[in-house]
Amino acid sequence: MQDAVYDVVIRNAAVLDGTGAPAIHTDVAILGNRIAQIGAIDAARARREIDARGLTLTPGFIDVHAHDDAALISRPDMKPKLTQGVTTVIAGNCGISAAPYSRRGNPSGLLRLVFKSERFMSDTFEDYLSKVREAAPTINAAFLTGHSTLRAQVMGEDLHRTANSSEVAEMRDLLTGCLEQGSLGLSTGLFYPCARAASTHEVIEIAKPLQSCGGIYVTHMRDESDHVIQSIHESLEIGREVGVPLIISHHKCMGQRNFGRSTETLTLLGRASLHQPVAFDVYPYTAGSSVLNEELASLASKTVISWCDPHPEYVGRDLGEVAREIGQSLASTIARLVPAGGIYFFMDEADVVRIMQSSSGMIGSDGMPDDQRPHPRLWGTFPRVLGRYVREQKALSLQDAVHRMTGLPARRFGLKERGTIEVGNFADLCVFDADSIADCATFEQPTLPAIGVCHVFVNGQLALADGMPTNARAGSVLMRQSG
Repeated sequence: MQDAVYDVVIRNAAVLDGTGAPAIHTDVAILGNRIAQIGAIDAARARREIDARGLTLTPGFIDVHAHDDAALISRPDMKPKLTQGVTTVIAGNCGISAAPYSRRGNPSGLLRLVFKSERFMSDTFEDYLSKVREAAPTINAAFLTGHSTLRAQVMGEDLHRTANSSEVAEMRDLLTGCLEQGSLGLSTGLFYPCARAASTHEVIEIAKPLQSCGGIYVTHMRDESDHVIQSIHESLEIGREVGVPLIISHHKCMGQRNFGRSTETLTLLGRASLHQPVAFDVYPYTAGSSVLNEELASLASKTVISWCDPHPEYVGRDLGEVAREIGQSLASTIARLVPAGGIYFFMDEADVVRIMQSSSGMIGSDGMPDDQRPHPRLWGTFPRVLGRYVREQKALSLQDAVHRMTGLPARRFGLKERGTIEVGNFADLCVFDADSIADCATFEQPTLPAIGVCHVFVNGQLALADGMPTNARAGSVLMRQSG
């Protein structure tokens, strides 16, 4: 191999392979879209060489909780993710996916996060994937099928009830088609009005094709505040009855009266993991973001308006201040502003750290790319973990944090030949400075790129060089693979 000609050789890096193992100082070679060699490559000739002395080389980060379904088509440069070192996103979360949905008009509520334009609507999952491939995004993407999308497609606007048997059968058939076309599994958003009326039985019956197809069940649970324990039990029941792995989205305990309850939730999930496959993701902030909602606002110490169609002049304002300014109650103000979005300060830092430290915890941004003033997690999640929680607080070791962003999610979501640095794997790689990497995005300036990410390779192509995006558009659509 010493006489081989490689496309790229990255030399002298501290290599964290994504398995959780300690770093080794070595070289890594890329040929085509694959990792071709690991080890001393002194005599090798390469078309490009990168001296990574003093830098850390890892697999590219996997954002397991993304809402980039539309952004992959409308803004395929994917700068918010690429500049963080993210090389793969999992979209279609919280019950909202871009397919299968073909109804015309503007759907209400959470579905608008994806369907702000009919150009993203697709009759079949395969049609949607074709649109993504045509857009040629910079990074890879894999997709879940949303339960709320299935409900809207089959039930129209009549979503405030449980689906009947024929509707369940139709949704189950649609899910089967999506799985056969490469969907990773089913996601639900049982908290939201478009799915809240769905019974546990409805979800189980729709989800039944998951087991035979090797799919997974991912859920934004019915309740993340006072009834979080009951919601975990429901989620576990669905995973158990369907016979598939369960992943709980953005695990949290909302509202001051629930601060500290992560000790209960993690104990319950730890016990359950002895009998069924369970994991969850977390974002490294004490504020969440979603559609503007009275229930969420009531749990928050502060709510900031992140987007507002009828009154864009209020974007970035404190909801309580707006209510006082117009002389209306919080509920009346929200009714006046919707459709709109909010950033909610309703979590405890100790819970966030505790959840992040759990062995089943992965990192997901839950960023909303179309918000006028987005939550800073869209641009800062992964460097924030590495800067604030690894380097500054030492809540995680560097190798453990990288594992939660790479090897662990690749295994949980079935992304084969990705997530670890191994010969033969796809060359999705990130080179960063562990001493300086940090998030810059704030709630006041939420779109500032992170610092410290030097180079990013996607399928062997240099997509970020010296911190600046290149013209490479080498992202792939990743399909569910059996076995």
